[in-house]
Amino acid sequence: MLRGTNRLRPLAVLPCLLALLPALPAAPAEAAGAALCDTYCDARDPQYATGDRVPVSAAVHSRTIRLHLSDNDVMGWASIDDGAAGDEVWLDRSFDGGASWASGSKLGDTRTPSGRSGWRSQMYNVDDWNNAGVGALRACGKAGDRPEIACTGWARVDRNAWSPSTAAATALMMRYDRDTGMFPGWWTAATSLTSLIDNIRVSGMPSYRYAISRTYEKNIGSHGGNFTNEYLDDTGWWGLAWVAAYDATGESRYLDTARADADHMHAYWTSQCGGGVQWAEDKAYKNAITNELYLHLNAALHNRIPGDTGYLRRAKDEWSWFRGSGMINGSRLINDGLGDSCANNGQVTWTYNQGVVLGGLTELYRATGDGALLDEARALADASASSGYLNPGGTLHEPYEPDSDCTTDGDSFKGAYARGLGILNAQLDGHPYSAYLHRQADTARAKDRNALDQYGPHWAGPLSATGNGCQHSALDLLNAASRA
Repeated sequence: MLRGTNRLRPLAVLPCLLALLPALPAAPAEAAGAALCDTYCDARDPQYATGDRVPVSAAVHSRTIRLHLSDNDVMGWASIDDGAAGDEVWLDRSFDGGASWASGSKLGDTRTPSGRSGWRSQMYNVDDWNNAGVGALRACGKAGDRPEIACTGWARVDRNAWSPSTAAATALMMRYDRDTGMFPGWWTAATSLTSLIDNIRVSGMPSYRYAISRTYEKNIGSHGGNFTNEYLDDTGWWGLAWVAAYDATGESRYLDTARADADHMHAYWTSQCGGGVQWAEDKAYKNAITNELYLHLNAALHNRIPGDTGYLRRAKDEWSWFRGSGMINGSRLINDGLGDSCANNGQVTWTYNQGVVLGGLTELYRATGDGALLDEARALADASASSGYLNPGGTLHEPYEPDSDCTTDGDSFKGAYARGLGILNAQLDGHPYSAYLHRQADTARAKDRNALDQYGPHWAGPLSATGNGCQHSALDLLNAASRA
């Protein structure tokens, strides 16, 4: 199984000073027997590095601490300069995007020798690739025996991170739990996996294909089985993830599971308010997102099952009901759902409600060839992309966007919007939303990203937090912009 790629560049010549430094003694391993080997093994001397890139630095008591990365070697080292003998410098290594690291390990821990004003550690691997560990490094240090410690931000080499979207995908994989085979959350794990699969197809990078089968095999029997559970919108997100997995692999088991998910949702289509799928098994509420997912999933299944008529009938029934339900308001934005009187409840026009429907209508157009569906989709897309409420200052902003958190459901919403808009844009002649998608992606990269290519909740900035929902949303945006 292909586990990774190592895109090599022409060898770079290091500064002569580095080449003249004497070899350092090997530093203690991260833990007994825990030295990692990749292209090379941990504790390699930097004089043999084939590149020297410094993405982040820090300062303490006038000393400068730098993280050096050698992309070809997939390794990094730490340095401290502008100081004195006795200054200490080391590396930390993390396999969860900087959320934790082996405290006290101090990889390559060393002190500036007598007669020098600066020094550096040995080189250590960034990834634990043999165990699917996606890593990051930071450099830390302190001035002599003073207690204050300064650390750089986290960063990594450009293996599996040679473009904006692959870098974001790699940062997303830092959130993947190798033991459980899941991204954080339940339905957000489904959207994260879909974002990752989309990136595999958009970028051609196969490095993380293993996450598809690992997620499936470790979790097929959890919750209600086949990735169903009591919330029907959760089931819809998983169904679309397995459609994406089928498209990427051609394995019928994924399509079979997507069918089971669609059938589970169909069991909760009721006559209340004239039709539609209710929100949960025990909640009769008819909301937009559940029904948009039902539309998209059924239309997608029809387009992948030769001779199907049943899923197409469901998709057509869904759109007929949804269009007349009243959830689309006078501004062509979609509110959250229907009240007890079966009228639009006027609740928030979340971004994902404006986006998932676009993917569903595009799939239904592919199934039927009915150009009116694309006209409907474009009218909805025009309304959301031009909405000052949803795009203050020209950048997409979730209503009630959290200031410093990436752990809420809403952190995933903007990604679903970008994904749906990207699907529609790719279908339309002239790709009318390309400029919008590129503007959003350029803004997020400039204002809402750190050196590890982790993204936050505010695409217009400032970067205030990082987390799974924010990360896969940014990846959805970058995937859509890559297609645009």
